[in-house]
Amino acid sequence: MPQRERSKRREGMSGYRYTGDALRKRWDRLHQGDLEPWPEQSLIAGLAEQHPAFGSRVEAHGGASAVALDLQNAWREFHAGEFRDAIEHGITLGAVGAAVANKAAAVDSLYSKQREPAILQVLDSAVKRGEQATQLLPDYANAHYTLALVLGRYSQRITILRALAEGLAGRVQSHLQRALALAPRHAEAHVALGLYHAEIVNKLGSLAASLTYGASRDKAIEHFQHAIKFAPASPIIHMEYANGLRLLDAEHFRTQIRALYEQAAACKPVDAMERLDADRAKQGVD
Repeated sequence: MPQRERSKRREGMSGYRYTGDALRKRWDRLHQGDLEPWPEQSLIAGLAEQHPAFGSRVEAHGGASAVALDLQNAWREFHAGEFRDAIEHGITLGAVGAAVANKAAAVDSLYSKQREPAILQVLDSAVKRGEQATQLLPDYANAHYTLALVLGRYSQRITILRALAEGLAGRVQSHLQRALALAPRHAEAHVALGLYHAEIVNKLGSLAASLTYGASRDKAIEHFQHAIKFAPASPIIHMEYANGLRLLDAEHFRTQIRALYEQAAACKPVDAMERLDADRAKQGVD
């Protein structure tokens, strides 16, 4: 992205720069969709104690307190729309920074003005980073969710049929299911798994989707409904629900699809990602 364009985006997102205690105060709302735990010293110390390989990285970075503060700053960058900075900052933190780095990569891949090869490279790096994070922190829900997220974004770039042939769909499903086993109220994992079912049904048909991948229209809708229940204020939840219904049967769900886009557009954004999503929803309504 040209520097002038990047500066313009940052100026437009300046209202989402949560400095000092503001980030902690808004954390629950900011992370209603992904249930990311507040990055405090006790969290990092506990993960380091449970997973020695991760613990050595924490010590090398200056200890749990230093990692926690840097992780908070990486999330500040993410919420302010400084996605490239959040990626770079997250990378320096190793496995525990993969969630913010990969979520930033997934969002940036949707709105980036880079050429396709560059975007695919960013997503490929995110996938490798996520794989390492899930190995080091196997019980960290968002390590699995954000790996599935970037795998899904990568799959969409190369077409779902190629993704199926390369086995990416199974990996997406596996990590989403693991995320939900660890965090059953994870709205973004629910909506992503709903899209997984909807995309496979759309491409293969109901019978082949069920026999080959266990995917179905009913399971898609069930996950979408859980997502809306757990994160009713999130624009992306409404939009992805609508997109999933369009894949399942655009004509049958036409009224509901429009209503979901209108609801997404009416959501009050609390960070840059939600602002971008709400703006995209408004364009869809228009």
